[in-house]
Amino acid sequence: MQPGAITGGGVTPVAYAKRVVHSGLVRADAETLFSYLDDHRRLSGHMTESSWKMGGGRMTIELDEGQGRLIGSHIRLGGRLFGLGLYVEARVISRDPPVRKVWETVGEPRLLVIGRYRMGFESIATPGGRQLQVFIEYDDPLSGVPRVLGKLLGAAYARWCVRQMVEDAITQFARLRQATTA
Repeated sequence: MQPGAITGGGVTPVAYAKRVVHSGLVRADAETLFSYLDDHRRLSGHMTESSWKMGGGRMTIELDEGQGRLIGSHIRLGGRLFGLGLYVEARVISRDPPVRKVWETVGEPRLLVIGRYRMGFESIATPGGRQLQVFIEYDDPLSGVPRVLGKLLGAAYARWCVRQMVEDAITQFARLRQATTA
């Protein structure tokens, strides 16, 4: 099955205009990797740190009682970017431990360079670990300055976001490996 293709669970697939995928080898077993990625505080950690890529801003993450670990769980991110208030709410729509998870925006997000989106990850056994693939399917923002910025910067932001998630996982498990061998 192609990552991002939603089946079952009563979810009607939504077609998005754009898609970005990044993958890399993570030296971890399936259960440990899934447990790490299933925690959105870790998975979206790159969004919670102030950096120039975040326009000096940062996002906070709020999770419902399901902690983003159940189908139907809600994940909310809010904060400021370049001084503008941003907000997005997503709902977990597919979760197949220890291999795959997908979430999708609820309503119209208030974001700067992308609009509605579906995002997820999948890991596949390979010699030496798991091939982790993170994807985002998205539309441009609907109107105004965000729509213009989305046309200019949306693809670059989407590439950075999925690459960061994969690279964070690779780095985390490399550190753990180093610590256990030291």
